[in-house]
Amino acid sequence: MSSLFVGRTVLVAGAGISGLAAAEALVAAGARTLVSDDRAAALEDLPAGAEAVTGLPDGVELVVTGPGRRPDHPLVAEAAARGVEVVGEPELAWRLGQERAVPPVWLVVTGTNGKTTCTGMLAAILRAAGLDAVACGNIGYPVVSAVAAGHEVLAVELSSFQLHWSPSVVAAAGVVLNVAEDHLDWHGGLDAYAAAKARALTGPVAVAGLDDAIAARLLRESPAPTKVGVTLAEPGPGELGIVGEQLVDRAFGDGVVLAGVADVTPGGPPGLTDALAAAALARAHGVGPEAVREGLAGFRPGPHRSAHVGTVAGVRYVDDSKATNPHAADAALAAQPSGRIVWVLGGLLKGAHVDELVARHAGRLAGAVVIGTDRAEIADALARHAPEVPAVEVTEGDDEVMSSAVRRAATLARPGDVVLLAPAGASMDQFRDYAERGEAFAAAVAALQEAGSRDAGSAVGGPGGPGGPGGPGGPGA
Repeated sequence: MSSLFVGRTVLVAGAGISGLAAAEALVAAGARTLVSDDRAAALEDLPAGAEAVTGLPDGVELVVTGPGRRPDHPLVAEAAARGVEVVGEPELAWRLGQERAVPPVWLVVTGTNGKTTCTGMLAAILRAAGLDAVACGNIGYPVVSAVAAGHEVLAVELSSFQLHWSPSVVAAAGVVLNVAEDHLDWHGGLDAYAAAKARALTGPVAVAGLDDAIAARLLRESPAPTKVGVTLAEPGPGELGIVGEQLVDRAFGDGVVLAGVADVTPGGPPGLTDALAAAALARAHGVGPEAVREGLAGFRPGPHRSAHVGTVAGVRYVDDSKATNPHAADAALAAQPSGRIVWVLGGLLKGAHVDELVARHAGRLAGAVVIGTDRAEIADALARHAPEVPAVEVTEGDDEVMSSAVRRAATLARPGDVVLLAPAGASMDQFRDYAERGEAFAAAVAALQEAGSRDAGSAVGGPGGPGGPGGPGGPGA
């Protein structure tokens, strides 16, 4: 079947991972493919057949934009003025997929937090059922690449940005896990942010986390003919929830047991909510309970999500760099075992507020180390809601910001404490992305371990050590 893109002139605005994947797919579909990027170096290695351009050339019929480009961006505004449609890479993937004889099934996951974990769980369940399924989207593998590869079922993580730029996507089943303050600078307010998330709930089956007030409201307002809630409480009719130590389905089965609480990693309220949501989407696609249990039992989360990266002098160091907003940081703090926490946080708050977050966890804090552009706002919140907690700011002028932060956190911690990186903000002010931030934290902890080992080794031959004054075999032995 000939593609509707044959002979059309399409501009891909942004030569990142998804942009390059979109360009490759457009070339394959027969479009005249133009690519622009503010970074000249990004245009040096384009897919064969794509042309590097600047601005919005005459004759462009469609713009495929990177997800982070706001509706008020000059290029978007110029396109609107010319009557040129602007969409995102997932929308392109949807349109290309609809050209297939049998279009792929989209199972969409969105929410402020838990998207990546839930999407990974969903893909694991689908594969356990023997389906040709893949996790894609905001998880790091472009949807357009998954469509080009011919996969039959797509577990698609979509951000609010991606949903905004995806006007035609109608998921067979979609879930909104939760909605909290995030990206308010981009959307202009919480209502617009929630409305973008609600686009995941326009298909035949809509799923939402009932324990989140905004997600529950979006489910009630959804036009979907089938609405399914997930809850950590005992489920009612049309819901999935928890009874005792078991995940139970009362939406697609009459009290069918899907898995045990012990089968779910990560555990705790966020992990269990993600598991119930993944199970709901899979059950909506006809997957049996055995595959749900097998998929959940075999799933392990990716890095930078409450990952233990080391123990130094009896203090555990935990990397949750993926906690890029206050809602995620709240979950990361709540997931730590009982005891004191030295909290490393800061970055770009993106219009969100941390007062409620600080107040909720103030009683557990042994200290706080604040980094990043919005550290003044965070320091003010700590002063108001946790005045007894020692707080240290690592300024922009400090060399190797994360090394400084970890060293300072170590001085505030005592054996049995946890030093937790849960930034509550985005990373782009100081790092390439949240992964680089987490890697910097782990490297700083490793350096702390190495320094501790050197100090211990020096002590062996020094005062008090073997052969040293006061040590075994030395003077005073």
